[in-house]
Amino acid sequence: MKIVNLDGITTNPGDLSWDGIKRFGDYTVYDRTSPEQIVERAKGAEILIVNKTIITKEILDALSPELEYIGLQSTGYNVVDCAYARELGITVCNIPSYSTNAVAQLVFAFILQITNEVTLHSNAVKNGEWCACPDFCFWKKPLTELAGKTIGIIGFGAIGQKVAKLAEAFDMNVLAYAPRPKDKGNLITVKFVDLDTLLSNSDIITCHCPLTPETTGLINKETISKMKSTAIFINTSRGPVVDEQALADALNNDDIMAAGLDVLETEPARKDNPLLTAKNCYITPHIAWAAKETRARLLRILEENIAAYLDGKPQNVVN
Repeated sequence: MKIVNLDGITTNPGDLSWDGIKRFGDYTVYDRTSPEQIVERAKGAEILIVNKTIITKEILDALSPELEYIGLQSTGYNVVDCAYARELGITVCNIPSYSTNAVAQLVFAFILQITNEVTLHSNAVKNGEWCACPDFCFWKKPLTELAGKTIGIIGFGAIGQKVAKLAEAFDMNVLAYAPRPKDKGNLITVKFVDLDTLLSNSDIITCHCPLTPETTGLINKETISKMKSTAIFINTSRGPVVDEQALADALNNDDIMAAGLDVLETEPARKDNPLLTAKNCYITPHIAWAAKETRARLLRILEENIAAYLDGKPQNVVN
């Protein structure tokens, strides 16, 4: 069986093993693949593995009838024309819920960075300001205690629920917005509200919704205007959920206090992205999922998905 991975570098830059996939057949992995190279490299493959490589209707036609299965190295599956793949009898499977802990961890890394101003004060110490200080301590910006603050969670799937659990450990109050009713399980303070109520009452707002036509541009000039001027906005979901110019304007005009972003509309970031120069904006290069333990879990599920398909019992099918 011919298996081709078109973009393996982010899943495994060399610190993990591909042996679990090699056992299924003749396995070729490319670090990254340009659009012009897709058909040439994937031609004849029965199993195709992708992450951010876009698989269009035209590419699917070019790879048929040999191609039987597409394995995603991600939870999101919008890079594949899944409906057309189904018409061609091609099974598409994703990797659900592998990064829940890691993404929630980064949410609080942003929150703690902003509320405790860790980098600002560490740099001040290294620049000699503490050595020259007449007092045993100093602070360059107001610091914030999380206990008693309200966090608003947009989207209440596995990651949103994990963020709520961590927030409760910090003695925070939790507001949640989801388009469909959700079970809050053993969470104590969670209160489901409409979006406007969440935006206007939250000290911290964090997005954990999928990218859909309804969520594209959800955070825009109008919705930002409903936030507190002291609000912190976090996005670790999908970049296009945010109108980037509107968010940059709000930060620069002090309409909200700060933002922490792990995703942007275009990745890698464009040099002219207004958020790169916005005030109080912390940006990481889409690394919420990138801990070694998290990627190892992804790779294990990728292998399990292939094994299940070959056993005639496909799992995590998205089409």
